[in-house]
Amino acid sequence: MITSASNGQLKHIRQIATRAKTRREEGVFLVEGLRMVREAPEDRLESVLCSEHFLEEEDHAQLARRLHAEVVKDSVFRSIAETISPQGILAIVKQVKYTAEDLVHDGRPVMILESLQDPGNLGTILRTGEGAGIGGVLMNRGTADLYNPKTVRATMGSIYRVPHVICENLPAEAARLKDRRYRLYAAHLDGKVSYTDVDYQSAPCAFLIGNEGNGLTDEAASLADVRIRIPMEGQVESLNASIAASLLMYEALRQRRMKP
Repeated sequence: MITSASNGQLKHIRQIATRAKTRREEGVFLVEGLRMVREAPEDRLESVLCSEHFLEEEDHAQLARRLHAEVVKDSVFRSIAETISPQGILAIVKQVKYTAEDLVHDGRPVMILESLQDPGNLGTILRTGEGAGIGGVLMNRGTADLYNPKTVRATMGSIYRVPHVICENLPAEAARLKDRRYRLYAAHLDGKVSYTDVDYQSAPCAFLIGNEGNGLTDEAASLADVRIRIPMEGQVESLNASIAASLLMYEALRQRRMKP
């Protein structure tokens, strides 16, 4: 049993939780909680830790034994947990290096994210994207760290299943999508066409979503074949980025289901 907060393995876990550079260099990320650990592909688990209290329930103890979890003293486990009320289990998980081909192999919609800053928005887009059946998410380096513990929690496990690519040159990658006959739609305040008036089934589609405060840059917006808008009433100018993305993804899904 690990009984000291100064244990080297626990120090390493804190580095993974707090340092994007460590996560990037080691190709890992941290997950916490029963659901996130259970849903993780076991071949991607590098190590699993659980608290003494976690072992009190037999099904939890069975899971810990199957995953060869190391036991940590309760008070020490709380010192490494990211959540206020930890469930008593966490794991280091290997990242998957997806390619652009993984996003487009079956022609489903792709989300293109430019410099989103809120980890919750990013995680929610992955989670909603899985529900809406997208092909994956393409994002630039300026977007919030996908492997930040807050982002990971917001995905509710979708990070394991939704292909995602972090790219150095977003316009270049978007142009490659166009070369593959994808039509690009920018959610934009200057959009003249309502998002519900577009046929997303005439060709594979991708949606451009910009920064929460500033929207898309002119360079990114210029890549779009069509600028679309989400109609607003009252004095609201725009929606939360993850809400806007959700509306677009589900409209594409609705049309896909209606297609004969």
